[in-house]
Amino acid sequence: MKLTVNGVEHDVDATPEMPLLWVLRDLVGLTGTKYGCGLSQCGACTVHLDGSPVKSCVLPVSAVAGRAVTTIEGLSSDGSHPVQKAWAELDVVQCGYCQSGQIMAAAALLQQVGQPTDQQIDEAMGGNLCRCGTYPRIRAAIHKAAGQNSDGGQA
Repeated sequence: MKLTVNGVEHDVDATPEMPLLWVLRDLVGLTGTKYGCGLSQCGACTVHLDGSPVKSCVLPVSAVAGRAVTTIEGLSSDGSHPVQKAWAELDVVQCGYCQSGQIMAAAALLQQVGQPTDQQIDEAMGGNLCRCGTYPRIRAAIHKAAGQNSDGGQA
């Protein structure tokens, strides 16, 4: 089957029910997307499908044929995406395991809502868990990437 990931077409030899996560990691070789729970509960596996965030651990690869998949590696090649820059500037990462999924969810939010409120951030990010508890820094980084102060006002 043909799969377009980060703008590059790949021929993958996968069963139709194989989760996209394992196709990305094992067959395409992009390991930035992480396995967390395998139940679509933690968000570590979040990627974009046609620009919308999806949990790749339960999404069968057959559901993405002919659609555009973007992984953390495709968000920007040099870490220059506004969300990635804000993450680094505000030192969001602790253990880092959930961060690719967090960043992908945040980038999708900012594509949909340019200047999100705290409530919109909490709702959009609610499916992405951080066992280190960096939620206040995650929220602040999203505001920073959107050009806002952490209280939602313009920077």
